[in-house]
Amino acid sequence: MKNWRFFLLAVFAVMLASPAAFADDDAADGSSSEDSSGPVKTDRDYLNLAIGVYDDKKVEQLPKNIELGGTFRKVARVQWNPDTRTLRLIGVNQGVGTLVIKSPSSGAVLAEYTLDVRKTDLQKVAREMQALLEGIEGISVKIFNNKVVVDGQILLPSDMKRIHSVVKQYGGQATTLVTLSPIAQNKIAQFIEKKIGNPEIRVNAVNGKFILEGFANTREERDKAEIVAKMYVPDVVVDEAVADKKVLERKVDVVINLIAVRPPPEGEPSKIVQMVVHYVELQKDYSKSFRFQWLPDIGDGSSLEFTTGGRNPGGLAATITGTVSNLLPKLNWAKQHGFARVLQSSSVTVEDGKQGVINSITRLPYQVVNAQGQPSTNFEETGIRTNITPQIMGQRSDSVKLALNFAVKSLLSYSDQGPLTASREIQTVLHVRSGQSAAVGGLISNDSGTNYNKLPAGASRNPLISLYASKDFRRNQSQFVVFVTPLIKSSASAGSDKIKRKFRLDQN
Repeated sequence: MKNWRFFLLAVFAVMLASPAAFADDDAADGSSSEDSSGPVKTDRDYLNLAIGVYDDKKVEQLPKNIELGGTFRKVARVQWNPDTRTLRLIGVNQGVGTLVIKSPSSGAVLAEYTLDVRKTDLQKVAREMQALLEGIEGISVKIFNNKVVVDGQILLPSDMKRIHSVVKQYGGQATTLVTLSPIAQNKIAQFIEKKIGNPEIRVNAVNGKFILEGFANTREERDKAEIVAKMYVPDVVVDEAVADKKVLERKVDVVINLIAVRPPPEGEPSKIVQMVVHYVELQKDYSKSFRFQWLPDIGDGSSLEFTTGGRNPGGLAATITGTVSNLLPKLNWAKQHGFARVLQSSSVTVEDGKQGVINSITRLPYQVVNAQGQPSTNFEETGIRTNITPQIMGQRSDSVKLALNFAVKSLLSYSDQGPLTASREIQTVLHVRSGQSAAVGGLISNDSGTNYNKLPAGASRNPLISLYASKDFRRNQSQFVVFVTPLIKSSASAGSDKIKRKFRLDQN
């Protein structure tokens, strides 16, 4: 009686654990007289089960009356619901078994299933990994060979980092077979090509490498395209076979630059720039002097003479004579006013960017005596030296950049040591429009002085009476200005007709 009670309690527990609509393994064998009419296609599948967890599989093509066979009973229990055409599979022991479903009437095989029952913790690991990797597209989480395997192809290397971190947490229970999708490399290549922005440069992704092809106008443009490509190349994903040194990859740069540089086109003839330079120097000098002089001076002419012989008696004679000079007072008054203007014009025509030189030099000779007392001739240069380098700012621009250097050396006067000269220099850089003039620079000097009661040269140092008063005022002014006018010309012969008419060179 106790054994029967224990058996009834076990049956009652099984009935409570499973819905009443599901029949047990033996109940599915020939308990119904209904059968499907006509041939039925055999269904074959591989099913993964976990111990203690049931899995419902709906099979529409099976009839209500079926026969179960195979080796499934050692690893799982199978229940059949004929109303909903559903198989409930419950894992019992770890292992692999087969489930063969036949027709009771004809004995034909209607379905064949391979049941792989594993421990429940792999299913838990798979669910947890699925939840952690939910936001990554292109992957699947499955259980194979008693491991949770993550497989598929991803677009971003950052997703690979996340997958690796998740798999690493579960140690030997999980592994990954995920690779980087070739579609991602093609998308990155298209993005790099768009970022370069040159329609003649193409970017192709081949075997994890990015190849730059096409033509660039300059080497700088070629190098810039390579730099842009390296900025957007993704991180390298190391394969496990490479990490374990089972496969050795060739050491090749990720970005391979095959862009060819076109030879520069033949340059157009340089433009011609004519530069007209005017040197203007204004000089003013003014002097005013007044002098009243009365300096009488006595010249002492006393002498002692001896005479003898002849009809005159001899003896000693003394003579006293004197000369008075500058006895009359003198009044001198003078006023001088001078004005001078020196103008020199020069012109030079050069190519754009080339230096133009204008020199107008005069050599002044003067005598010198060397250490041996022999006379020789030296020369002092005076005149103008001009260096101008024009540069047109653009192909369609009429603005000219001028680098100017002027040096003027002029004669002031002659002295016993030679000629006295004055030098003026101007060095600057400026922009001037074609046809317009600019005052490049100027130098203004102003010299003035006044003398009071200054004795003239040769005046007596011991006068009888000294009445002398004088005033001498002088002022010298000079101004030096340089004007430059650049003219952009299409050729060097432009404007020659005007010069010919000016000098009447076109007349026979």
